Amino acid sequence: MTLTVVIPDDIAGRLNEALPSDLNRRALEGLALEEFRNGRLTEPELCRMLGFETRWEMDGFLKSHGIYEEYTLEDFEQERQALKDAGL
Repeated sequence: MTLTVVIPDDIAGRLNEALPSDLNRRALEGLALEEFRNGRLTEPELCRMLGFETRWEMDGFLKSHGIYEEYTLEDFEQERQALKDAGL
């Protein structure tokens, strides 16, 4: 799906001057982050939506926006076992 957001040129110009990066990407990240915070996107959906290939990319993105996920001992054990099974 393609979503078009109409922003007046003067405002878009100011937003680009304030933070010179891809305004389209920032809009996508803002939408995805808000939907994730409100529980309408799962972690795998957030990864797909933003094109992250690893959990670590997603984790870094979330941390950079002040979202810290709970990491349990069970999570650690699952990852440890997966690494062991992969011979790493």
